[in-house]
Amino acid sequence: MLSAKSLFQEILDDDESFRLFCSIAASGESQGGWENGRIAALVPRSERAMAPKIARHGADEDKHGRIFNALLRKRGLTPVPVPPETDYTMLLEREGIGLAHEKLKRDEPLTVRDVIVYLSHSRVTEQRAAEQMVMLRRYFGDHPEVGRAVRMISGDEDNHLAYTHEELLRFAAAGHGRLIQRTLRACALAEIRVYRDVSLAVMAHMGRILDWPRARSSALAAGIHAVYAYERLAGWHRMVTLRMPEHRNALGGPATPAREFA
Repeated sequence: MLSAKSLFQEILDDDESFRLFCSIAASGESQGGWENGRIAALVPRSERAMAPKIARHGADEDKHGRIFNALLRKRGLTPVPVPPETDYTMLLEREGIGLAHEKLKRDEPLTVRDVIVYLSHSRVTEQRAAEQMVMLRRYFGDHPEVGRAVRMISGDEDNHLAYTHEELLRFAAAGHGRLIQRTLRACALAEIRVYRDVSLAVMAHMGRILDWPRARSSALAAGIHAVYAYERLAGWHRMVTLRMPEHRNALGGPATPAREFA
C-alpha cells in the first residue's frame, strides 16, 4: 500500500535515494543559514533588537545542514550535487519571493520593508517545514538512525514558525498590516507552485534511483498535483493567518547544539 510512511521508508532504506534526500535537505538548510546570517548583519538600526533572533534562526539552519551531512557520514556516504530543479530555496528566489541574494551580498542596511518581506517569506516556508517535520516525527521519531535528528529539527522548525508569527504581529500592530497581508499572499501562492514542482522533480529522481514502475510514479505525480489543487483553492490560507504563539520569544536564546551529529 502506497503511503507517506512506506515511501519515506523506501527512500531511507536505499543508500542512493537516502544520499540524494540528505544532500537536497543539507543544501537547502545551508542556504537558509547563509541568508539569515546576512539578514542579521544588515538589519536596520531601528530593528537591531531582532538581530540576535535572526542570527539564531541562521545558526539553527546551519546546524540542520550539518546534521544531514552527519547522517550521510554515518553511512559512509558523501553528498551529491543537488539537481537544480529540486533546489527549493533558489527556485523561490527566482520567483521573486524573499530577499534576493544580490541584495544580501551588498553591505547596505536593509529597510523595515525588507525585514517584513523576510519574515513573510519565512512565515510561509517555515509552515511547510514544520508540517513536514511533524509528519516525519510521527513516523520516524523513534527510528534508531534518524529519530534523534528528526526530533531536534522538528522542535527547531516549530520555534522558527512561532517566531515569525510573533514578529509579524508586532509589525502589524505598528501599522504594516496591509503590506504583511499582500506579501504573505504572494509568498504563499508562489510557494505552493514551487513546492509542487520540486516535489515532482524529487519524486522523478527517486523513481529512477529506486526503479519504480511507471504506474507508481504516475500515482505519486497525481497525488502531488491533487495536493497543489487543494492548496491553490483553499489550503494556502493556513500559510497567511497570524496568531500569537503559545511559545513566546521562541528564538530568544542560544541555538541548541547538536554535538552528537557534528
